[in-house]
Amino acid sequence: MGFLTEAAVLLGAAIIAVPLFQRLGLGSILGYLCVGLLAGPSISGFISEPESVLHFSEFGVVMLLFIIGLELEPKRLWSLRKRLLGLGTLQMAGCAALLMPVGLMLDLPPSIAIFLGLTLALSSTAFALQVLNERRQLATPHGQSAFSILLFQDLAVIPLLAALPFLAGRADAAPDNGWVIAQSIGVVIAAIAFGRLVFPRVLALIARSDVHEIFTAAALFLVLAMALVMQWAGLSMALGAFLGGVMLADTPYRHELEANIEPFKGLLLGLFFIAVGMSVNLALVLDNVWLVLGLAIAMTLAKSVVLAIVGLLARLPRTEIPRLAAIISQGGEFDFVLLTAAVAAGVIDQRIASLCIAAVTLSMAATPFLYRLGERAGDRLKESRPFDTDFGDDTPPVIIAGLGRFGQMVGRMLKMQGISFTALDPNITQVEFIRRFGSRIFYADATRLDLLRAAGIDKARLLVIAVDSESAALTIAQLAKTHFPHLTVYARARNRHHAWKLMEIGVDGVVRETFASSMEMSVEVLKGLGYPSANAINAVRTFRDFDNQLLKDTYAHRNDTEQLMATEKAAMAELQSLFQQELDRGRARDSQREEDVAANDHEEARDDADTEAPARGA
Repeated sequence: MGFLTEAAVLLGAAIIAVPLFQRLGLGSILGYLCVGLLAGPSISGFISEPESVLHFSEFGVVMLLFIIGLELEPKRLWSLRKRLLGLGTLQMAGCAALLMPVGLMLDLPPSIAIFLGLTLALSSTAFALQVLNERRQLATPHGQSAFSILLFQDLAVIPLLAALPFLAGRADAAPDNGWVIAQSIGVVIAAIAFGRLVFPRVLALIARSDVHEIFTAAALFLVLAMALVMQWAGLSMALGAFLGGVMLADTPYRHELEANIEPFKGLLLGLFFIAVGMSVNLALVLDNVWLVLGLAIAMTLAKSVVLAIVGLLARLPRTEIPRLAAIISQGGEFDFVLLTAAVAAGVIDQRIASLCIAAVTLSMAATPFLYRLGERAGDRLKESRPFDTDFGDDTPPVIIAGLGRFGQMVGRMLKMQGISFTALDPNITQVEFIRRFGSRIFYADATRLDLLRAAGIDKARLLVIAVDSESAALTIAQLAKTHFPHLTVYARARNRHHAWKLMEIGVDGVVRETFASSMEMSVEVLKGLGYPSANAINAVRTFRDFDNQLLKDTYAHRNDTEQLMATEKAAMAELQSLFQQELDRGRARDSQREEDVAANDHEEARDDADTEAPARGA
């Protein structure tokens, strides 16, 4: 079967499976794994040699690490050194101690059981970082801790590979291994010097050529070259790409490099997950189902316990500890490398390696589910502090429900005008932070009628609903209009449909959260295109007034899709007509202005001629 046929089938299957799994809330990784399992030798046999696909697709992990490196400036990476060494060492040592009995139960000698424990202590960089990226949690405390541990694990692969000859009884390998370690250190130093001093100058020369595809080629060359050099030195390809990214993180080309690499990274990383799914030996798993399940559960539980302890020692917020324990409790892609190398060196037999690989793959597939459990456990550990009930004797005329970014701007404006307000927010961290600046804010949920009464809403004149949640905004609006009809209510709407629901309740003023800022941006865009300032402001004002009126006009047809589309279509045609009329009037004004200027010039020329004639006669 040809390469093109295999590629087309895999891409087609991924196009169907991945969006489906995303829609079901299972994540893209499980979708890729399912495609690989179905296409691999265990089920359909469509691809009989998944090793070749896995070897090629590892460049997806390489590019992922390069992009992550681009987001970490050297100073920031240096600031992680204590966390990297401290948390990484604790995690590896703790997991090895708990997983060593697994090797002993498999009748391995103590030294090889320790090696197996250290191998199973490794986690999947690709799986963990992909899940964190999808949820945008890489910058969180548990995300940063997980990243530090993963980076330490990548470094730990080097001595583990170097230890294999000793475990195999080849003491004569000591001189060679010493030379290999020295060579590896030299290559790392040379790579850092090249990435820091030489390659930015090369990129500067290429950027001046204005040939975009050559810049893309240069970015790919850098990633592949750093990876291959590191592999030649016996190091991790992913580590080389990461160092290359870090060296270029504070250059002007960082964002363009990231944009050029991103499409390749996404496709190859998906192919990596497909290859992992292909590698599952389903027959072996079914023949030893309880042993494989036991290995996977033992590995996951041991690593979760150790990671929870590491999180406590690192003084992470308690809501973050379950997330850290779940996100890197699986096995990793380097387990495949180390186990395969151990079999080749005669340290571990093929059956034990295959069982461990199956258990590692099973744990990797469970990562999205485990992380979801970790998130739920973290949510349950949130502060259980009771809401504030004592709001004092002051009764400001304005109550703001929700003092996030939107509510803060309203509050600051009121404060500048000398108008006092009471703010209610259910985020204790936000409340404690804003309270430092002297604002009157309380830890309270504005969807509760008793807390609204305690805050003095019955004596207030105006309520501003600025909460993020659409459902919470609707609940607060309903309570306010039902129980406090004297109150004027203004509400933040997420979109048109949310605005219509608030209007249905009877909210006095509805403001779409991004509408005003988008109109302000439109003025600047038109000015940037050469429009005179007055013309830009008039055009945007026309559109703003028209769209606000359209929002009210379409409210009556909000539940009739066909009528709604017809109304909006007619409205757009009317808006185009208005703009055309404004354009025609502008052209007429410009033409009249040109005629007036020409007439004035003619009049001035005639006056000059009349003045000069007597002078010539004299």
